[in-house]
Amino acid sequence: MSMAAAKATARKQGLEDADPFVGFQVDPGLHKGKRIRGRGTRSNKTGRFEPYQTEPVDDGWSYPDGEEPLPPLRTEVQEEKARTIITRNDSPDIPFDRSINPYRGCEHGCIYCFARPTHAYMGLSPGLDFESKLFVKPDAANQLKKELSAPGYRPRPIAIGTNTDPYQPVEREYRLMPDILDVLEETGHPVAIVTKSALILRDLDKLKALNERNLVKVALSVTTMDNRLSRAMEPRAASPKRRLETISRLAEAGIPTSVLVAPVIPALNDNEVENILTAAYEAGAREAGTILLRLPNEVSPLFQDWLLHHYPDRYRHVMNVLRSMRGGKDYDSRMGQRMKGTGPFAELLHKRVDVVCRKLGYNTRRTRLSLKHFAAPKRNEAQLSLF
Repeated sequence: MSMAAAKATARKQGLEDADPFVGFQVDPGLHKGKRIRGRGTRSNKTGRFEPYQTEPVDDGWSYPDGEEPLPPLRTEVQEEKARTIITRNDSPDIPFDRSINPYRGCEHGCIYCFARPTHAYMGLSPGLDFESKLFVKPDAANQLKKELSAPGYRPRPIAIGTNTDPYQPVEREYRLMPDILDVLEETGHPVAIVTKSALILRDLDKLKALNERNLVKVALSVTTMDNRLSRAMEPRAASPKRRLETISRLAEAGIPTSVLVAPVIPALNDNEVENILTAAYEAGAREAGTILLRLPNEVSPLFQDWLLHHYPDRYRHVMNVLRSMRGGKDYDSRMGQRMKGTGPFAELLHKRVDVVCRKLGYNTRRTRLSLKHFAAPKRNEAQLSLF
């Protein structure tokens, strides 16, 4: 559906007056031709920390039809030297206190990604820039080794893939994860990986080596079984079928594997929760979790524009139900509430998940990774020469 048709539908349903984000600015050239093919959003609005905001204006001079031809939007990758590679957090509703993000930005282009606003800290847009202007940390493994050797370091499971996917397409070229896994295996350090990519199977032998000492577990994010919805919502991620096959391969190899149904979007994919959990259990997953859609900062207008473009007939229903679970707001950032929501719809969703998990046999035994094998790498204590 074109933007004009979507807006016409919005006017017909009275949505433009009901919601301030329906008129969200998008580059009129971005949604034409091949420029955004395979991208999640159509907007590249300036980040909120920038002193000036820009938007395209058709002056009517060069192109009478107002459609200036644009080159395809290609992924750009910039290398960065990180001061630290292990990120710490003390959030009470997150089951880990440290994580690694080898990349900033994510080419998967998931429209709902809560990490999009982090690109604003780089002076870039949480929209298309987040999907196409990536930052890579090529020295991640060496930096990790250095931090693990720090005096007083105490091991606890490191989470990888909690912000951006470590197995996104650019990983095929940069191959950061094999070296990171080598450091973790060498030091006996536990790790938990979250991904929605089948590329993780490339490192299956390394995962097996870690698993011999109970040092690894993997969670696959499966958002929908509908290929059309998946392609629109997660344009460069693996298909639902491929993710289930990845769960099966990991489970067959003995890797503790779980499924994460996230995000759950009311009136869009919440009706699939039981089917996803059933399919993942049959594939070999034995732990499961769900997270309600989160719309912090710039994610809310991006998601609403996407929803109006792809599913205009569901716009009102989705947003009304979501807001009923967030106290009338698009998002509630309070600890303990941001992942789950409140109210009758949220309670019903959690009961549905509990019922199907008990019926199938999920979460009867939680995998606890071992800490006893950790041995800090030796530090380079050699005195550097001045000459």
